[in-house]
Amino acid sequence: MPTEFRTLAELCEKLEGTSKRLLMRDLVADFLKKVQADEVEPATSMILGRAFPKWDQRTLEVSWATLRGVIKRLANVDWKEFREAFSHTGDVGAATKIILEKGGKIRKQVTLFEKALTILEVRRRLAVIAETTGSGSRERKERLLETLLGVATSLEAKYLVKILIGEMRTGFFEGMMELAVSEAFQIPLDVVQRASMLAGDVSEVAAIAKVQGKEGVLSIRFQLFRPIRPMMAQMAADVDEALRGHGGESAFEDKLDGARIQIHKSGDKVKVYSRRLTDVTESLPEVVQLVRDQIGAREAILEGEVIAVGKDGSPMLFQHLMRRFRRVHNIEEMTKQIPIQLYLFDLLYLDEASLITDPYVERRRKLKAISGDISLTKQVITNDRAEAERFLREAMSRGHEGLMAKKLDSRYTPGVRGKRWFKIKRTLEPLDLVVVAAEWGYGRRHGWLSDYYLAARDSESGELLMVGKTFKGLTDTEIIGMTKRLKESAVKEEHGRVVVVPKIVVEVAYNEIQKSPKYKCGMALRFARITRIRDDKSPAEADTIQKVKEIYEQQFEKKARYP
Repeated sequence: MPTEFRTLAELCEKLEGTSKRLLMRDLVADFLKKVQADEVEPATSMILGRAFPKWDQRTLEVSWATLRGVIKRLANVDWKEFREAFSHTGDVGAATKIILEKGGKIRKQVTLFEKALTILEVRRRLAVIAETTGSGSRERKERLLETLLGVATSLEAKYLVKILIGEMRTGFFEGMMELAVSEAFQIPLDVVQRASMLAGDVSEVAAIAKVQGKEGVLSIRFQLFRPIRPMMAQMAADVDEALRGHGGESAFEDKLDGARIQIHKSGDKVKVYSRRLTDVTESLPEVVQLVRDQIGAREAILEGEVIAVGKDGSPMLFQHLMRRFRRVHNIEEMTKQIPIQLYLFDLLYLDEASLITDPYVERRRKLKAISGDISLTKQVITNDRAEAERFLREAMSRGHEGLMAKKLDSRYTPGVRGKRWFKIKRTLEPLDLVVVAAEWGYGRRHGWLSDYYLAARDSESGELLMVGKTFKGLTDTEIIGMTKRLKESAVKEEHGRVVVVPKIVVEVAYNEIQKSPKYKCGMALRFARITRIRDDKSPAEADTIQKVKEIYEQQFEKKARYP
């Protein structure tokens, strides 16, 4: 018997209503045990707020403006009621439920003669929306959305909207889903976590666990052209901290101000993925050709960084590189305007063999052996603080951000941030924050949304908590582009402030973090300024409020606390 989508919505409502981690785990585990095998993957993805698995390149491409129009027609109430509901709940999905219950045409319950939405039917309809492209696609998507929401109950509509905008906010995240899969199918957590890393998504692991159990999960391997989450680094204050953390010796490498990419190769077929696991192959034709010509392996998964370079070969600003990543037309012209340089730094898979459990120095050695004329990131392995400091100064003088420090025997751990890799910069660690609102500017900036409210995610509740605002850092061109994007995602406007669906991530520099009663989190950034727009990061990858608090506490290692 197919599982109704209502059951999934009710589960999500229970998750939203509790902060007890064990209860959340058990609720989801029980649900996974009850649903049909072919429902596990879509259900798991939807519980996490995704229309499709992370590796799936299909995207819904539904703007808030389009979704807002559909909700307005279905609700049949004054839109100010939505704004009031949003002010009360702070959640687009919850506000949708409230106004649909007030005056909408949406059904309150399924009658005897109506067909209930099932999990598989929702997935099918989402797939049709994603595959609707080309001329007139916006109008067709609107009709598809109206049909989908029009046959949903108000509770179902709440969670459909959350899935459509990619913001579930129940406090149940991927790590907890791994716990639930482990509990549901009685598979050790470390086995589930390893399989999730290799598959690139926990939803596929859940589906295999349902049918094949532990043996099936243990058999999961890398799949070419199925991108995996990148390994991440912690911040180190200086080379001393990195050397101490790595037992006195480390591999120091240039930290480039570029975009991290993952390259998959099988014969002449080459695909390039961004750190968000998005296929950017068409935007980087010179990388594809370089890999075809130079990589001396039949199959490989490589990691590297691309930077935009000027005529003299020196690095250009990150913002110019992002123009390449967003480009899908006139690529040949753009390759002349913004040439790029590829640097490789890791090798994860080589001719049917995974290398992620190999020590880093061994992976690097194998990478060098197959890289041909492709540059590797400049590296020095040392236990000498003075040599590492000199290498850092040289990296900065070459126009790079700083250094990476990698433990010589470190394994590659997809999606995990740890001390096996450090990043070292001369300034306070910047934060990647989400723009949640903006204010209209004055004077020369009249007509532009130019003062941005910045938020970090609470890793426990999923709530976005404001930590400050800024009008500094962006160029006029960037502000004009930001204004257009924010207007398209506006939820409400009052007193000159526009609240938006949280989609845009920005890198923010600041002088310090201080106590502040102004914000719910009790902290605020001092002298915040945006250093770049992180279109290569999703809101789920933004920094957490827990990290902000950690940096706040670290300040007192060198400063006195106010009594």
